[in-house]
Amino acid sequence: MLEVHQFPCLSDNYGYLLHDPASGETAAIDTPDGAEYLRQAEAKGWRITQIWNTHWHPDHAGGNKAIVEATGATIVAPKEVEKLSPIDRVVGNGDAVTLGEWTARVIDVSGHTNGHVAYHIAAADMAFVGDSVFALGCGRMFEGEAEQFWHSLERIRSLPDNTMLYCAHEYTQANAKFALHADPDNTELRLYAARIDEKRERGEPTVPTLLSRELATNPFLRADDADLRDRWGGSSPAETFAALRAAKDNF
Repeated sequence: MLEVHQFPCLSDNYGYLLHDPASGETAAIDTPDGAEYLRQAEAKGWRITQIWNTHWHPDHAGGNKAIVEATGATIVAPKEVEKLSPIDRVVGNGDAVTLGEWTARVIDVSGHTNGHVAYHIAAADMAFVGDSVFALGCGRMFEGEAEQFWHSLERIRSLPDNTMLYCAHEYTQANAKFALHADPDNTELRLYAARIDEKRERGEPTVPTLLSRELATNPFLRADDADLRDRWGGSSPAETFAALRAAKDNF
């Protein structure tokens, strides 16, 4: 069985080490802080053999160099990561990457950046989604366009409901405040937001999050919902998504 070691790093990032005990391989999912990843791997007794980057931002690929120098790990990443570091294997939508005998499918989730990808390991019911989607939120649209981003979220929505989404930041409490503003009549959302407050009060992480829960409560994944369209406008889900994203940017 795959093991996921999750740990906080930088100001609000989560680091993930994905370990296959059978092969001994370990993948660093993004590299916000190379030194912290190396410390965490050493404490677990694991050696990082691969890096899977989701996108090029420094808080996701900035630690590549330090990890490669220490371990010789192979970098798997979308082409845009070449802005920060060399890549051993460039991947895009539909490609497959492996860790031991486990296979992850690469999914185009561009919108936050134009080359952003996610890694879906169907046999383990998990997806590492970077900044494409968060618990009750989604990434800010730095490079992409609304229709492009909405289609990316549709690809995430099409994953099995029991998929655990490993998001890259602890933004959930702030996202919940906007979600309640965007969708105030959503009873399940109100209950979810209350549980989030309780978790944060105890210092517990709110991610990973279950896709089925996000499908019922995350306004950005529900831009095709009739009530949200009535409230936020738009003649298409992409236009409703754009209105929600703009409102969140100024919330």
